Amino acid sequence: MSKSITQDMAYRQSLMNYAEKYGVSRASRKYNKSRSYIYFWKARWDGTPDSLACQSRRPLSHPNQHTEAELKLIKDMRRRNPTLGMVELWHRLRQRGYTRRPESLFRVMRQMGLFPQPEPKATYKPKPYEQMTYPGQRVQVDVKVVPRKCISDPELRLFQYTAIDEFTRFRFLAAYPEQSTYSSADFLQRLVKWYARRGIRVECIQTDNGFAFTNRFSNSKRELPTLFETTAAKLGIRHKLIRPYTPRHNGKVERSHRED
Repeated sequence: MSKSITQDMAYRQSLMNYAEKYGVSRASRKYNKSRSYIYFWKARWDGTPDSLACQSRRPLSHPNQHTEAELKLIKDMRRRNPTLGMVELWHRLRQRGYTRRPESLFRVMRQMGLFPQPEPKATYKPKPYEQMTYPGQRVQVDVKVVPRKCISDPELRLFQYTAIDEFTRFRFLAAYPEQSTYSSADFLQRLVKWYARRGIRVECIQTDNGFAFTNRFSNSKRELPTLFETTAAKLGIRHKLIRPYTPRHNGKVERSHRED
């Protein structure tokens, strides 16, 4: 018995109850359904809503379906050659009288469950957030395109660099006409001086994997450090990259950009 009644099943049940009480002709006029339609469902109805559910119209057999001999041949061949590729398996079956196309072989093997099940991927468990214990321990940095509607000059294009100290939440901003490793390096030097004037020594800079900060995903310059990384090394600052495609790891600066 089904656990839920669909809208169509409830409609047909109401129709059957009305037909039982007032007759098929009157039910046909009230519900605007043909008499044959009512007789069809009345023959199926046993007083329960489940009997008024639509039955599957899928045929139980097909004149061109695989025969039992063909299915046994496929099973035996697969059992003897579990690592054989589809093309080679189909070729060997053809040598033994199999006349179907590779598409049909693939479909019937999938229906019989003859393909190895993929190993389940390990569930990613994010590490708990590490709370900072003193100012300057880690500063999040990111860059954001300034919307044109926020700029009075229609020809000007600006990129906003944002730095937020994770402990104090002190925020430093700067705008540049381009997003590049040169702008990032200049912003790094400026933010170090800005935090130093407030008695904070920056120990670590955390950024995403954009080309303005690192060549980590560059095809030709992967081993070549960017100007931003070189500047951080000269200043004695550790550069930490977040997990790829995980902006939530830089959540404080991302939230700051949303607010802006």
